Amino acid sequence: MARSEFDRQVEEGVEAALTTVGRVLSGRDMDGVQKTDATFFRRGSSVLAGVEGRVGPWAYRPGWQRAAARLTTLGATGGGGWAYWTDPEQTLQTLQYGGGAAGGLLLTGGLVHAVRNRGQRELMREWIEPLHQALLDPLNIPAGTRPRSYLHIPANFNDDDAEMRIDLPVDLKFNESAVAEMVVKKLALQGVSFSWRYDGRHPYVKVKKVNRPPGKVVFSDPKVRELVEKVPESAPLIGLERGDKIVSVDLDAESPHVLVSAGTGGGKSVILRTIASQLIHHGAHGYILDFKRVSHLWARGVKNVEYCRDIADIHDALIRLGAEGQRRIHLAEKLGEDADPGQIGPRLVILLEEINATMKQLTRYWEKIKEKGDPKVSPAVDALAEILFMGRAVRMHVLLVAQSATARALGGPEMRENFATRILARYTQNAWRMLVPEVHPAPKSTRHIGRAQVVLGGAAHETQVMFMSDAEARAWAMAGAAGPTTVKLEKAATPQTPNPPEVSVHLGKHPIDPPDPQNETDKTPDLGDALPSPRQEAADPAPDDAQPPHDRPSQADPAGEEEPVGFREALEKYLPQLTIEGLRSARKDDPDFPKPVGKQGPQLLYLPADLTRWARNRPKAGEAQEGLPYD
Repeated sequence: MARSEFDRQVEEGVEAALTTVGRVLSGRDMDGVQKTDATFFRRGSSVLAGVEGRVGPWAYRPGWQRAAARLTTLGATGGGGWAYWTDPEQTLQTLQYGGGAAGGLLLTGGLVHAVRNRGQRELMREWIEPLHQALLDPLNIPAGTRPRSYLHIPANFNDDDAEMRIDLPVDLKFNESAVAEMVVKKLALQGVSFSWRYDGRHPYVKVKKVNRPPGKVVFSDPKVRELVEKVPESAPLIGLERGDKIVSVDLDAESPHVLVSAGTGGGKSVILRTIASQLIHHGAHGYILDFKRVSHLWARGVKNVEYCRDIADIHDALIRLGAEGQRRIHLAEKLGEDADPGQIGPRLVILLEEINATMKQLTRYWEKIKEKGDPKVSPAVDALAEILFMGRAVRMHVLLVAQSATARALGGPEMRENFATRILARYTQNAWRMLVPEVHPAPKSTRHIGRAQVVLGGAAHETQVMFMSDAEARAWAMAGAAGPTTVKLEKAATPQTPNPPEVSVHLGKHPIDPPDPQNETDKTPDLGDALPSPRQEAADPAPDDAQPPHDRPSQADPAGEEEPVGFREALEKYLPQLTIEGLRSARKDDPDFPKPVGKQGPQLLYLPADLTRWARNRPKAGEAQEGLPYD
């Protein structure tokens, strides 16, 4: 008797049910197609040949884990259904409260998981996925292979002690050199070794760094100090790269300005301290424009260094430096290409801390003090732009620090392009793309203390920055060949950029008669003499025929009042917030305290402007240099 259609359907249904139960209990894929080499007890590592499409992470789980999850789900569903069948009211009440609590726990757990795994998601998106796409052909693996199943790349893979492992196909049908080339290119690695292992069921290759930069470079090391002594005056030592090769930038031949971009703790101030102290050691004059006030306490009292902490003094200093740059560019044009660089004037190094905050403060300060008819843009910002565009011909160098060196923060993309040398530490991928897009792919940032990427000429050099303590930097700067003089910035000039004087090396101290066109060739300046000390200038008044320029007085300086005063008169008129004991103590201990300009009986006399400027810029109580290395 032939089977009926109904019997056939029953048999097929029973067979399908038994197959489904078997797949559930065995942990096999429910569609019956095995996608990975996972077994009941062993986790899968690769996708099987012929499998199309992306294979999810569930397919790599061992069978017992998938079976346990399925049975748990079925048991919970069946138990819930039975409870509702026997006591629906109690079941709904339990679901109402228990479900809310469970939902809250799941939401909280999901948020915590998302926050804790941000780094892993970035690692996957920026590094592992691109490497996976690049290795599909060289390793001849299926496109649906899950990257994490064979690429074991830690988040800190660019650190010195990091180790990477890549699982290889068992058939070994791949080209070693092609695989190694892709790994180096896609992970932006420098100086790595490959250890290939082919035996057994799980072949792999390990990737480690070799010839990496030294773990630390300190000035107290005699070998490092010897290197510092040997580098040219215009090319201060920044640090050492792999193979103990010197990393430096020649400010005269390569890049007149340096941009430092780093996150918190990336060593911005240490990098500036290292470069500036070496330049001052060789005779450069330093101007530290530090709105943070305490970034460079090592420079207090160092000869040839002026420290501006107050925004008014930073504003005035930039204007005067812009005028000096104009003077130098005209003088360089007059002297010709073959002139001795020393005739232009001493090298000037300008340390500009935290440009993001400083530029905002300069803009706000100008909005407060500008008058009708003054330009809209702060003249200090314009002066900074002029200095950056002047270049190496004027021997003026800007060392600029920014946490986020956006074009807007620096005054425009054209200003940022003047920094041919850029030093990045603890950077993000976005910061790298913004500042050095020509170097691709971007090296992975490292948390190694003192480690930075020095980018010059389209090449990135992984560098261990030399660390100089405050005391070492101060001693090295003071022990150099710097002359006993300082080019000192006086009161702010008019908002408009003044006409550049042709011969004076003073920044706005005395006016210079305009050159006579008929006798211009006879007025070549003689700059062989040493610059007069600003404190000596105060003590030795200018001749009667040298009239002070008609500048608008600084908002914080005593307007139109230059008669020397003693301590008591200064406290009454200009410094009511201080005490005579405090002034006497500062005169004894503070290296930045102004020098007296005269004497009246037993009483020393001081210029009110000098005292007011000192009071603004003196370190406040409780201020101290942050003590962490490479801060």
